[in-house]
Amino acid sequence: MPASLQAAFHEINARSVHIGMVDPEGEFRDKLVSADKAVKLGQTGYPFCEVLYFWDIAEKAYRDGAFIDRPAKLFADSVRKYPFAEDAALCLADFSGDFGKRSPRNVCMAMIAEAADMGFDVFSAFEFEFFIFDETPESLRAKDFRDLTHFAQGNRTYSLQTSALHGDLLEGLDETMTTMGIGLDAIHTELGPGCFEAPLTYAKGMKSPDDAMLFKNFARAYFSRNDLTVSFMSKLSPALSGQSGHLHVSLRDGQGNPVFSDPDAPDGLSRTARHFVGGLVKLMPELLALCSSTVNAYKRLVPGAWAPTSSNWGVQNRTAAVRVINDVPEATRLEFRVPSADTNPYLALALCLGAGLHGIRNGIEPAPGSDENFYAAKPSLETAFPRDLGEAAARLDHSAVARDLFGADFVDWFVAARKFEYAEYQKHVSEWEIRRYLGVV
Repeated sequence: MPASLQAAFHEINARSVHIGMVDPEGEFRDKLVSADKAVKLGQTGYPFCEVLYFWDIAEKAYRDGAFIDRPAKLFADSVRKYPFAEDAALCLADFSGDFGKRSPRNVCMAMIAEAADMGFDVFSAFEFEFFIFDETPESLRAKDFRDLTHFAQGNRTYSLQTSALHGDLLEGLDETMTTMGIGLDAIHTELGPGCFEAPLTYAKGMKSPDDAMLFKNFARAYFSRNDLTVSFMSKLSPALSGQSGHLHVSLRDGQGNPVFSDPDAPDGLSRTARHFVGGLVKLMPELLALCSSTVNAYKRLVPGAWAPTSSNWGVQNRTAAVRVINDVPEATRLEFRVPSADTNPYLALALCLGAGLHGIRNGIEPAPGSDENFYAAKPSLETAFPRDLGEAAARLDHSAVARDLFGADFVDWFVAARKFEYAEYQKHVSEWEIRRYLGVV
């Protein structure tokens, strides 16, 4: 490990290293050390405070304790150039041992390893929609997060005008990601003021969810450096479209051949792909909390919001929870359209792989795919999604399959954290409630 870390730092002439411990919400928790110290930490271990797994997104602890340091390790294969300083690198770290069993990144790695044991290499890519505001952290707080000023207020979908006016800003984002080895297939405007989308280039194994996590974290930093604020919230307002975080997944065999494609099948899908879809469609409702882990995510998963509300699938059907894309055999893949932009990439991919591999192992045949408008259809009780985070956490808590796939240590901790998050939400009184029930007519 130290030798490979040292070689990785030497290759990019790094004198300092930003070590990132990724917390359960997908935030890059940064410590800056010298490259020499990082190499030493690769050998001796990297103790880090366990509090990351016992407080919420607002850093409110939901368990009392001494919050001791737990052993962690650095991952040499995650080393990249740091985009905002010369002669600097970034490197991911994560908890190890028994405590590390609750880590989303470790759970995702375990699913990729399981796929490898079954003879498959995993290829995937995320695409994120996001809003940009002409606001800083100071102005957001001064306005109490209300009446915010949108960036590019006249923006329209695929707008040449927005790109022409703000091309330097978008090119800067692309350069920032390129520095870290993150490929963007495109950057384009989306529906709504200051709304953009960035599909990431597909990658093998852990690089894809690492890319997705780093993209969101460093996009926030990049826009903040330009006195702007970027939002990956699932649903900002009833007047605005929801923000998706769609996930594309495919498998290849040891020789690099795509295993989801069968040109002789009526829908171009192999038996392996059908069983993968079967497992994903079957388990999606009970595992939903993994990819939809915030209260806000469920404000998008409602009728009329251009997002799935039940577990279903179809070939080239954009209203389905799982869309099969089979334009060409070698690029045949599944698009998991349930995750929103606030998803934890590690858990979204872990859900998809865990359920899909379960389907392959058990030969689960899905119901026939459909080209109907699922947005307008009434789902069955078996396929309908949980209506909120509290219900989703309860479904996950009672899922024996989830514990079998991801381990009881992870499920028990994750469910407890989601229940705390939902309990905090239930204490809140919204402006909508006040306007509706106060009694002013």
